[in-house]
Amino acid sequence: MTLDSATMQGGLAAQSVTEQLLRVQGSAALRSRSARFFGLSPLGADSMSWYLGAKGEIVVGSILATLPPDWTVLHAVPIGSANAEIDHLVVGPGGIFTITTKHHPRNDIRVGRTTLQVDGEPVPFLRNAEYEAERITNLVRERMPLVAPVQPVIVFVQPRLLTIEQRPVQVKVLDAENVRAWLMRLHPVLSAGEVQEVADILDSPHVWRALPETTPDDLRDRFTELDQRVRSTGIRRMLWSLVAAAGTVAAGYVVFQLVEAALASV
Repeated sequence: MTLDSATMQGGLAAQSVTEQLLRVQGSAALRSRSARFFGLSPLGADSMSWYLGAKGEIVVGSILATLPPDWTVLHAVPIGSANAEIDHLVVGPGGIFTITTKHHPRNDIRVGRTTLQVDGEPVPFLRNAEYEAERITNLVRERMPLVAPVQPVIVFVQPRLLTIEQRPVQVKVLDAENVRAWLMRLHPVLSAGEVQEVADILDSPHVWRALPETTPDDLRDRFTELDQRVRSTGIRRMLWSLVAAAGTVAAGYVVFQLVEAALASV
């Protein structure tokens, strides 16, 4: 994660995930010319999950960037162990929020009061979100003992299906498309002065685990270049699928004509 200023707001959405993606992708074998021609993804087998994670956090980061100026948003906030971080930390009139981003474009999500499943498999997303929010609550209350607890939020980006069967006790679960509207509808619980005080507490690299510095612009450019290659190969695969489908239709038409001719001669 990059701390290129005196505050945490110098960080990019998905910064740590992108750094890990580029490290993993750097060891992936280069695709052959024929593989590139036929649209094989440039991503290595171990890179896909990091790529999807980065894409999801960037989407949510872009949405949060449209909040009014009285909201503060921090990204990729390091906390706890070496690999633990909070995807987005948001402070505004409606309160303090830890936002965990999950990108599951091909999965069905089912949410219960105490459980969350991805394609029928239980995952610890609710528990982890509660733990992150509790950590931030304790941190802020060292300076502001009466502040309301931090609200944990899980945001799903482009899920195939998101079904809320029962609302979880503590965690708010949302589709990414609805997160901004939900935040803006919340009844104010913090005054302008309290929002600023909380933001000042959280918007400091000295509060968090230090990470090696990288260059934000370079990181963004490298991800953009990789993302463009992934998308272009996706388009190439789609075109080849259309060509194959068209070829199948054409072949079927020829066979149909031959059958018709044979029947006519009987």
